[in-house]
Amino acid sequence: MSWMLVAAVLLATAGLLVLGVLAVRLWLDVRALAKGVDAASRALAEAAEDLAASAPGRS
Repeated sequence: MSWMLVAAVLLATAGLLVLGVLAVRLWLDVRALAKGVDAASRALAEAAEDLAASAPGRS
């Protein structure tokens, strides 16, 4: 009976390790996506400023 308990604990531990690895991978992908969104947002803001500066005599 004790081998079933050991097997259950090992399976639970392995499952938690897999979930931890997936969480770290997700966190790294979210960080990369956030950097991309930030870069795109800054580029859009700069393009909007350039467009506003080049527009003729708007008040």
